[in-house]
Amino acid sequence: MADSGAETPSIAYKVFTFKDERKNTQESLCVSIPEVLDPQFGMYVWPCAVVLAQYLWMHREELRGKKVLELSAGVSLPGVVAARCGAEVILSDAADRPACLENCRRSCEANNLGDVPVVGVSWGEISPDLVLLPKLDVILGSDVFYDPEDFEDVLVTVFFLLRKNPKAEFWTTYQVRSADWSIEVLLHRWNLSCIEVQLDQFDADTPELAGSNLPGNHSIQMMKITLKTEDAGQKAVHRASP
Repeated sequence: MADSGAETPSIAYKVFTFKDERKNTQESLCVSIPEVLDPQFGMYVWPCAVVLAQYLWMHREELRGKKVLELSAGVSLPGVVAARCGAEVILSDAADRPACLENCRRSCEANNLGDVPVVGVSWGEISPDLVLLPKLDVILGSDVFYDPEDFEDVLVTVFFLLRKNPKAEFWTTYQVRSADWSIEVLLHRWNLSCIEVQLDQFDADTPELAGSNLPGNHSIQMMKITLKTEDAGQKAVHRASP
C-alpha cells in the first residue's frame, strides 16, 4: 500500500467530572478531552486548564448567554466547559498551527458541541480573523504566560480585544515557574489592570480537581485583567474630540 504521507495522530481521551461541593445538589458536569501525544504541539491538558475550568464551573450561572473567546485553546478544556455551561464560545489557536485548530474541533465533537467556531488567532498579530471577532464578554487564557518571550505578544492581543470590548475581562491561570518572571511592567505599558483571584474562592486550592490529580502541587495562580479605567476615559475623550 502506498504511503499517503499523512500520519494518524495518537489520541487519548481524558474525562473530567466537575462537581459543586458547596451546594446541596447532585449537579455535575462531565467532559471528554482529546490529547494528542505530540511534544511538538503539547496538545495535552495542563494543570492551569483544570483550575480555570473549575472557576468556570463554579461561576456557571453567570456564564449563561455570555460571549466567550478562548485564546490558545489547544485541548479546549476551559472553552468546552464554558460552552457546556451555556456560554456562546469561540475557540482559537495559532493560525500557523492547523493541528492545534483541528484538536479544538476534536474537543467540540467529543462533547457534542457542533456549533462552536474555531478560528486562527496568533499572539501579537492583528489579523482579519481577530478584527472580525464579534462582541465579547469574557476572554480565556490557560497557561498562556508560559514563555517570557511571548508575554508581550499575549498582552498585545488581549489589549486589542479589550479596547474593542471595554467591558470585557480576561480570565487567565498561569503556573509560577520562576519568581523572576513578571508581567507587571507590561500591564502598565498596555494600560491594563489586574486582580488576583484566590484559588480557595472557587475550591481550586487542592491537588485534585474534577477527578484528576493534574493540579498536583504546582503553584498556580489566577488573574482577571481589564482595561484601566483612565484608559477607557481617554478613549471617550478622544472620540468626543473634534
